[in-house]
Amino acid sequence: MRILIVGSLGGQLHTATKIALDRGAKVSHVDTIEQATAHLRAGRGADLLMVDLHLDVQSLIAANDAERISVPVVACGVNVRPEAAAAAIRAGAKEFIPMPPDADLIAAVLAAIADDERPMIARDPSMQAVIHLADRIAGSDASVLITGESGSGKEVMARYVHTKSKRAQAPFISVNCAAIPENLLESELFGHEKGAFTGAIARRVGKFEEADGGTLLLDEISEMDVRLQAKLLRAIQEREIDRVGGTKPVKVNIRILATSNRDLRKAVADGSFREDLLFRLNVVNLALPPLRERPADIVALSEHFVKKYSAANAVDVRPISDAARTSLLAREWTGNVRELENAMHRAVLLATGRDITPEAIRMPDGSAFTGSGSNVVRQAADAAQSVQADMIGRTVAEVEQDLILNTLDHCFGNRTHAANILGISIRTLRNKLKLYSDQGLDIPAPNQPAQGVSVA
Repeated sequence: MRILIVGSLGGQLHTATKIALDRGAKVSHVDTIEQATAHLRAGRGADLLMVDLHLDVQSLIAANDAERISVPVVACGVNVRPEAAAAAIRAGAKEFIPMPPDADLIAAVLAAIADDERPMIARDPSMQAVIHLADRIAGSDASVLITGESGSGKEVMARYVHTKSKRAQAPFISVNCAAIPENLLESELFGHEKGAFTGAIARRVGKFEEADGGTLLLDEISEMDVRLQAKLLRAIQEREIDRVGGTKPVKVNIRILATSNRDLRKAVADGSFREDLLFRLNVVNLALPPLRERPADIVALSEHFVKKYSAANAVDVRPISDAARTSLLAREWTGNVRELENAMHRAVLLATGRDITPEAIRMPDGSAFTGSGSNVVRQAADAAQSVQADMIGRTVAEVEQDLILNTLDHCFGNRTHAANILGISIRTLRNKLKLYSDQGLDIPAPNQPAQGVSVA
């Protein structure tokens, strides 16, 4: 957490700084709003601004907005009238903290900001296999492409890789390529010099330089214009960038992560994405399965969101009833984790008894959930009956052999992933495979599916 304190705070600066430092924050200080904007414009970065209310908070927020600098602001002050605090909130401040500072209040504000990073919660074997791969490559500087449906947790995974990397204490900077207009994205990424274009009133450091020493996440990279992709490719290859209007390149030391909810190979085929850029980004691919394929995660995430929103709304934590769990598992969750989070937030607000029941799990308009769950339940039941019928009359050893070989085939021969999914040690898996090989069975080599083995 990087905090920039703006102003004198009526002599309470030292105390506020010490509290923030004790909570693990990195604290910087400037005296004026002009210095604050210059600090951010220069790429020094901040995750939170604590601003003396006696300064012009509204002007600071407006100046940041004009330069597309998005940092939450908390107003602070000594002996502040209630109407002044309310005016700061209306101007865009997220919160008001009275001075002298209260340690618990500052801790709560820092926790609320840090919560935006979202913890990694994964209980399902399919997701744990992805995390295992992420753990193995996190310590390198290899570029990583994180793919998956919208709302499946791609940015959470990106932050997880960063925190496990050797750059964990350096900045993690995220750029949403889909949210920034095409004509502004180049400046956002690479920065610009004063006068480079209309509105460039001062030099602005881009996200590449702001992330120097750390990690840069290019979120929804598939939405980037092809012409800008060429400049991005050069920046990744040469580890240097050119500011818009600049005359000399700037060296940067960063690790690149990228996300996409589209199939980039298809984008290459239709000409909307450069193949050489895909090769540069896709050194390692972390493919996140959709939530509907992660039943254990549905339960774990539901419990997490119940605790989170119970605390946020100051209500007792209610357990999720067995019937509600069944209802949650029956849904397809086409919106993935994002949809589940909203549903559990509503459930916390709507639950009336001692438990969260299916009646509390509703659509945004308050109506009952409909449609998307019934087919899943029926398909799951049909699949269970089919598997049960297939196992009758067979020995345990035969069923185990099919399970192991089908899982290995599903993992393209990757022993580690297969062992994780099967819940056995890699040594046990290798012993089983040696036994099957000695029996004359065709065992897939790594990254090579077995011939004639169907995927379960």
